This record gives sequence, C-alpha cells and structure tokens, in this order.
Amino acid sequence: MKKNIIFVVNPISGDIDKSDLIESVQEFAATNHFDLEVYETTGKNDLKEIQILYNQYQPERIIVAGGDGTIKMVAEAMEDHDVIIGILPAGSANGLSVDLNLPAGIEENLKIAFLNHYIEMDMICINGKKSIHLSDLGLNAKLVKNYENSDVRGFWGYALQAFTTLTEADEPFAATISANNKTVNHVARMIVIANSQKYGTGVIINPNGTMNDGKFELVILKSLDLLLIGKIITGNMPIDSEDIVIISTDKAEIKTDIPVHFQIDGEYCGAQNSLEIHILHKQMKFAVP
Repeated sequence: MKKNIIFVVNPISGDIDKSDLIESVQEFAATNHFDLEVYETTGKNDLKEIQILYNQYQPERIIVAGGDGTIKMVAEAMEDHDVIIGILPAGSANGLSVDLNLPAGIEENLKIAFLNHYIEMDMICINGKKSIHLSDLGLNAKLVKNYENSDVRGFWGYALQAFTTLTEADEPFAATISANNKTVNHVARMIVIANSQKYGTGVIINPNGTMNDGKFELVILKSLDLLLIGKIITGNMPIDSEDIVIISTDKAEIKTDIPVHFQIDGEYCGAQNSLEIHILHKQMKFAVP
C-alpha cells in the first residue's frame, strides 16, 4: 500500500531555483512507493491550504523545502495533527536544519525526511505566536528588518545588512524580566528567546539549548560592543563574559522601556515593549539523522 506524503516547497526561499529539487523529490517518492502531493507556497492563505491538503490526503509525513519561516508556517498549520515533518534545507535562514544536524547533500536529506525516525520537539509561544527556533529583541531583529527590505539575498545580503545595522545600532534598552519567580532588570542590546543553540549561519548563541527539554533560554546580551559582536558572528560566543546572562525557564515575561525591534524565526514582527512567553512541550515531530 502506498503512503501519502505532502511536499511543501517555497519557490522563492533563498533565491534558489527549486525545479531540480522538486524533480529529485518526485523521483525519490516514486522509487520508494510514496504518493506525493506537491504544494508550492504563494504567501497567501498557505496555512489554510496546507490544512485542507492534510485533511484530504491524511499524510504520514509533510516534507518542507524552504527556510525557517516556511517550516514554522507548516508546523503551525499542523499543530493539531499527529504528523512527522521532514526538512530539505532551502532558505536564506536554515537555522533549524543546522540545529538538527541535517547534512548538506540532497540525497542524505531525502532519506532522513522520508524514512528516518523523529524527535518530539518543543515550540515556544510568544504573545500568542509560535517560535520553533530563535526569536529576539533588539539588534538582530533590526538586521532581519533591514534584510527583508533589501534586494540582496543569501549570505552577502546578511553580511551587508549586519554591517549597516551595526554602524547604525540603536541605543541599548532597559528590560524587566520575570522568570523562575524572580524579577531582574538589565540594560541590553539584544535578548534572544532560544529553543535551540544556533543561528542559521551556524553561530552558537545558546550553548545549553536542547529542543525537547521543556525549557527555553533567554540570552541577554548587555554591552554589544563591536568586538563581542565580531566574536558572536564568527561563532566564538564568549560564554563566561559578564556581558552575557542566560536564564533557563519554561515561562517568562519581558517588558522594555521603549518599543524594541522583534523577530520570530527570521520573520520581523514590528517593535514590541511587552512579551509573554511560555513553552509548548513536545509540540511537533521532526525527522532527524
């Protein structure tokens, strides 16, 4: 008996043409006796369309080709369903696939996405929105905003915007953070809400992050001078720095003295001055090596 698989592909993610990828997926599915339904995202009503397809085909897996934003959208569409999500990294930000240690080659990733076992992964709820990977307030969120508004995609687009964002960095903001029955005040350049360890560039921002432990970490970067930023961007996160505070918890509240740029999984969400955060334990199943 053939098994149903839905393949969701974001045709514009990462500025890469997906026609070869779609062909490879179709060949792999046929060879391994899967019935494949391909859905290309349009940016309009995708979440609803995927739910309709799920109800129609009742797939055992949904394979996603895109970046963190596309994966998050599929995870949100499937939050009430018991389905395994397989990832074919194909976005400009592939942080989740980096964290899941997915390989670079398409052949290995096809096997993992279609055939491998899975982990049950936590998600984070922030002001009612879901985050599967890394969200943040401050400097990086401004970088995401600048990147979304720019014409240059991929690594160089990020590098260019990183330089611009740093040279025009906003003043630090004051944050009141309540977690683990304690309230603390910090002046920060950036606060990361982390379910995992690494940004899509491979940079480790939260060395203690585990994606299925029922906790998330708040990583508070206090004085982001250029030297510290340089270390973080090159992947040498100085954990023992007094400029970095890490709080591990299952729920928290952050209030800031001014509205601060905010992003969820690489998607800019405007300026915020109040965040309510809690963990959603073992919310989704993701195929892993």
